[in-house]
Amino acid sequence: MKKIVSTNNAPAAIGPYSQANLVNGVLYISGQIPIDPSTGNLVDGIEKETHQVMKNLKAILEEAGMSFSNVVKSTIFVKSMDDFAVMNEIYASYFEGGNYPARETVEVSCLPKNVSVEISMIAHQF
Repeated sequence: MKKIVSTNNAPAAIGPYSQANLVNGVLYISGQIPIDPSTGNLVDGIEKETHQVMKNLKAILEEAGMSFSNVVKSTIFVKSMDDFAVMNEIYASYFEGGNYPARETVEVSCLPKNVSVEISMIAHQF
């Protein structure tokens, strides 16, 4: 059975999708962009954008009773691979003890609201 996971501590969906779905202990989190849920505004600059995306993902994980240690897969979309090193360092800082998920990072020509980074995740309840 599918359970929709939603929190006010992450931005509301800007289209016909859920923040996340929990099915048989697996949490599928929709791609998050750098919208500050307290203001509804975008943050700007790859450092701030990456931190905001990770904060949004953390809020959704917590709503489902999980943390970054439960994440088994991430997909990262960036507008420019020139931002990769900065984004990657910030992303890595959210995972304790090198407990990194499987991942791919893809450069794309455009993202929703013309942001620089979008990240989705799959997590599993242990």
